Amino acid sequence: MKKFIVFAFKTLIVTVLIAVVLDFTYTAVYLNSSNRGKIDYIYNSKARKYDVVILGSSRANNHFVAPMFEEKGLKTFNFGMSGSHLFEASLMLKLMVERKYVIKNLILETDLNLSNEHQAEGIAAKFLPYIHQSDIIRDHFSKEKNFKQLYYIPFYRYVAFDSKIGFREMYETVRMQPTKYLNNQGYYPLGNKKGNMKNDIRALKPIPNKYYQEIKQICAANNINFIAIMTPMCTNTKGLDYFDKVKKLYPEIHNYENAVVEDKYFSSCGHMNDTGARFFTARIIKDFFNK
Repeated sequence: MKKFIVFAFKTLIVTVLIAVVLDFTYTAVYLNSSNRGKIDYIYNSKARKYDVVILGSSRANNHFVAPMFEEKGLKTFNFGMSGSHLFEASLMLKLMVERKYVIKNLILETDLNLSNEHQAEGIAAKFLPYIHQSDIIRDHFSKEKNFKQLYYIPFYRYVAFDSKIGFREMYETVRMQPTKYLNNQGYYPLGNKKGNMKNDIRALKPIPNKYYQEIKQICAANNINFIAIMTPMCTNTKGLDYFDKVKKLYPEIHNYENAVVEDKYFSSCGHMNDTGARFFTARIIKDFFNK
């Protein structure tokens, strides 16, 4: 029995040491990456200057054509990320400010993402390699239910989110393999192939969202012109009064839900194709940047 206990103890020690070494190795790789995605592009950067920064979900990523702003002489990057929530948008802005970014205007796509305060785990995982190096990331995650495991157990976060930050992603990062996420100043165009052209958002309810408030406060504190925008959905959507509820809760949010209405401009009910996005972006530039 004594030999078994000693063996088990030694095995535990070796396992912990291996986990620590792997944790250190993976983290070191991510700390030297800036071309795999928008999060490492921000984290491993120094002061940048932008006339326009765009944040939000896929409804930002697919809807604001950053090169069109550039054509108007506005240095722009679209940091919208498919599947993300305001949890991630707020954290990205905090990291930009910490890195002394100079931002004149922030466009925040905020409509459906106002209905929750959850993290989008698949996106939020991309911040986790830096959780021990960044007080901002640590504090942002500190109220999450799995924070202690992520922060205190070596290598746990890389195992728990293997598909996002595990071996394959680490290997591609070592190879400095670029991705499509940084092309077109971050804008990702959708084609004309039709997806689901029906939608039902009647179950969604906008809430007083703490991450939306954080973004507003950060902009006010750093002299950033804050532009909050609701972007278009197809007319064949049940529950479009959701956008009226958002406007009632947050009157400062500009409602462009019906700025583009014809199905030919949509790739799916919630996402415009490239043609629709260009039509929409031209309207935004006209309304906010041609004055």
